[in-house]
Amino acid sequence: MLRIHFTSHDLQNIRILRRPDPLWELICSMCRLGTGQGPLEFGHWRRSVHARVEVERDLGAALQPLRTLVPSIGYIPDFLTPATAGGELSYGLDLVRGTSRARLVRELTRLGDSQVLPGWTVALGRPGDAGLAMLTRALEVYFGAALQPHWSRIRAVVGNDIDLRTRTLLDGGTQALLNGLYPLARWSSPVLEVDYPVRRDVRLEGRGLLLVPSFFCWRRPTALADPALPPVLVYPVAKTPLDVARATGDGVVRLLGRTRAAILTDVARRDGRTSSEVAEAVGIAPASVSYQMGVLRAGGLVDSQRAGKYVLHAATALGLRLLDAS
Repeated sequence: MLRIHFTSHDLQNIRILRRPDPLWELICSMCRLGTGQGPLEFGHWRRSVHARVEVERDLGAALQPLRTLVPSIGYIPDFLTPATAGGELSYGLDLVRGTSRARLVRELTRLGDSQVLPGWTVALGRPGDAGLAMLTRALEVYFGAALQPHWSRIRAVVGNDIDLRTRTLLDGGTQALLNGLYPLARWSSPVLEVDYPVRRDVRLEGRGLLLVPSFFCWRRPTALADPALPPVLVYPVAKTPLDVARATGDGVVRLLGRTRAAILTDVARRDGRTSSEVAEAVGIAPASVSYQMGVLRAGGLVDSQRAGKYVLHAATALGLRLLDAS
């Protein structure tokens, strides 16, 4: 468990990143690529990347140093995810390229405690060494092949979560925002208890906290390992594994009826939909949405979860398969 200790000043200094962070998405996606985690959410994406590796030599070469520095489980050096505030990839790569030699030695020594590192890591950051340039080029190649084709969808899905968190903050304040992180985290003032693989305590001490919603973060939040760095909490957003076509197949309409088919299509197309958003998109009364959503939920096609004062609806695996088959 990760225990984040707030002061009154920290509660006034909670921020939400307004767009996906390219380097955090890159590093989290590398963790998903190396495992079978999230077969429904990431399976198709993972297979497509592996297929490209077979035919694109540059991508295969880029993955070699990245797999060294980004293990699927355990410590990952913090210098790979500098504080870019969701800026462009090029800006983040410039920060990685400018990492000090002292920091590289410190973080790579820690990584070396859990695995054997190749010789090129020893020279990183030394005058005249081209290792950091090679590493940032590998990050750029991987991003272009594995993430760039899906970036508009990633932005849309993360944007849905940001909209929800922003509404929660405006309607209920920071307490509601922190309570809305459940079940990923539990707010017990003045401590946010986060589901985490090891036991850690982080004291914000007036620095505030940056919340970073992430598409490729999986199951539980993650954070920077060095407590002296600006505090960041990266958390997974609700997501579906595919973009459902705007037109729903006639088979689904005949099976569910036009209204329920339209509702299922809408919640599958955009993750984390509220009842009012579905009502507006489908063109029916909110009361009708609640009833029809209950029928879809009873049939195992829709899942609904409370996030603060809102209830978010998303298509289940069964609902997605039904739409996909049509």
